[in-house]
Amino acid sequence: MSYRSAQEKTRQETMVVDLHTDYPIITRILRDHFSFKLNDTSTNDWDLYWMDLGITPDFVTKLKPHQKVNHFPNMSCLHRKNQLARNLSKMYRKFGGDYGFFPQTWILPGDWSWLRIDASRGEDKTFIVKPEGLSQGKGIYLIKDVEEISPFDRCVVQKYVGNPYLIDGLKFDLRMYVLVYGCDPLRIYVFKEGLARFSTEDYVKPTQHNLQNQYIHLTNYTINKFSKKFVFNSDAENPTVGHKRSLAFVWDYVDKHGGNSSLLRSNINDIIVKTFCAVQPQLSR
Repeated sequence: MSYRSAQEKTRQETMVVDLHTDYPIITRILRDHFSFKLNDTSTNDWDLYWMDLGITPDFVTKLKPHQKVNHFPNMSCLHRKNQLARNLSKMYRKFGGDYGFFPQTWILPGDWSWLRIDASRGEDKTFIVKPEGLSQGKGIYLIKDVEEISPFDRCVVQKYVGNPYLIDGLKFDLRMYVLVYGCDPLRIYVFKEGLARFSTEDYVKPTQHNLQNQYIHLTNYTINKFSKKFVFNSDAENPTVGHKRSLAFVWDYVDKHGGNSSLLRSNINDIIVKTFCAVQPQLSR
């Protein structure tokens, strides 16, 4: 064995991770499943740098050849609601229906005048308002009258989808996991499994009487876990119960109720690819 390969083997066996996370499961997997050594010093002697938040381009320029980090710079173009909305809207203006997979969207405060004009046209509308930089359902609310929004708020407003696909009478969303392996060329992988997160009260179309009921209209786990109706699924072998279910359960449900899960998965993969195409120039800088 050459000196170089011996070095690589030694490094491989003693992978050092500089860990900055609030999620115990990350620590547990890296330490117990992969047997990585967690860096307990303030030195720069590590192989993998793991953090919950994004990184700056300056951080990347200081990486040694063998060091890796779990984020790309400029990921805010994807994970911040206002920047993602701006990037998708640009692609919609250029490619039209190929990017017609997201609701009509306004980014405030810049689009305030357009929002008022569009809201005054036609039929009764419901809007969902989301702070631009928050997560886990924080600060989200529904309105009928856009005048309830401050024109100075930094938020994303979308036309609310009033006729969602339901399972067991409940709204749900899909949590899918996508790995960005490279930006130039763009290489992405979609994990075969994932989660479906359910609201905890039967869905009814939004009215002035139920707009404030988050358990009907929002599917965030961090909100619905406080509902008296929330059901925890403690059996990993049975994904058909509770308000968190497996992605495989959803595909099976769709097929059994007259749908085509293969076509649905293909359409979702298409959306994933188009979304990354919208932000690829920023990710690859």
